[in-house]
Amino acid sequence: MSRNTDYTNAAQQRLLRLLVVLFGDVVNGYAAGALAKAVGCSPGVMTRDLDNLRTAGVAEKDEDTGLWRLTARLPQQAVKVYAAIGRAETRLAEAKAAIHRNSDY
Repeated sequence: MSRNTDYTNAAQQRLLRLLVVLFGDVVNGYAAGALAKAVGCSPGVMTRDLDNLRTAGVAEKDEDTGLWRLTARLPQQAVKVYAAIGRAETRLAEAKAAIHRNSDY
């Protein structure tokens, strides 16, 4: 007998889509209505989702413009990813150089 292993949750998937959209403009941000349209939900659902992201410390509403944007918290993680890639590239280059220096062919 086959067990259902689909653990997909619609609300979680919507929040993930929202985060991807918010990465599109981390400086100015987006109106809540535009975000609702982009992820395909109602304005009320978007209000709750944005409030949850604010509570988690990953989104903020600019009080002057009313636009929503990511806080520095997630973009800082992206910077860490690029730094890790840079370190890996350095290690790879060192390994290649060592192979060429010590070739016995």
